[in-house]
Amino acid sequence: MGGKDEYYNRSKQQGYRARSAYKLKQLDEDADLFDSGNTVVDLGAAPGGWLQVAAEAVGEGGTVVGVDLQRIDDLEDHDVETIRGDMTEERTRHYLREAVGEGGADVVVSDMAPNMTGEYSLDHARSVHLARQAFDVAEELLAPGGDFVVKVFQGEDLDAFREDVGEEFEYVRTVSPPASRDSSSEVYLVAKGLLTAPVEAGDRIEVTIEERGEEGDGIAYVEGYSLFVPDTEPGETLTVVVDDVKPRFGFAERAAERDE
Repeated sequence: MGGKDEYYNRSKQQGYRARSAYKLKQLDEDADLFDSGNTVVDLGAAPGGWLQVAAEAVGEGGTVVGVDLQRIDDLEDHDVETIRGDMTEERTRHYLREAVGEGGADVVVSDMAPNMTGEYSLDHARSVHLARQAFDVAEELLAPGGDFVVKVFQGEDLDAFREDVGEEFEYVRTVSPPASRDSSSEVYLVAKGLLTAPVEAGDRIEVTIEERGEEGDGIAYVEGYSLFVPDTEPGETLTVVVDDVKPRFGFAERAAERDE
């Protein structure tokens, strides 16, 4: 079919600017990325297919911002802000921060790919470099608990990159959406729940229980972060060991019980 496959034809029929729009639709269906009213940033957004999908998903109450070195033609049916520039430059990042606002982004997505050389190891290395740049932007722009999606080519550097992403999020998965071409080496890392906690699993800290939660656990606050500690009472000061860390709260237990 000369490269014009089912998704290409469908994109033309349904008014999407690129067949890649269906990749984001499938990633959203798989990972529940978007909610109504979300703020979404699309890195490397030209020609705008992912912007269309994001704008449809977040609705009129949401905010969608796209950035690319190339010009992105206005989307007639959607209120989307576009920024022409290099996302690694401070000038562009400034405009991005202004467009996103103080609340931060709920989702940052990137479908960027390098200019292909035909030398697989070089193309892979360049894709990982682009993905790491997108990762840096995501860490700066995402609100606590936010999600990150980035394309990267499979290869020897993928595992290390995935591990780095995984350290900053609640979990990360590698996904190959059906709309990706069978011959493509691309995969998408879907990272859910940006961790911005001031503590890490395994930390041993002294806390004071401030109140009791709905389930009966005591709640301590570490730099405004909620830490649930079972079998404790308000006013009690004790040493705890952090067990599990979520984007907005975590769990700990008495150090004395852990040491037994």
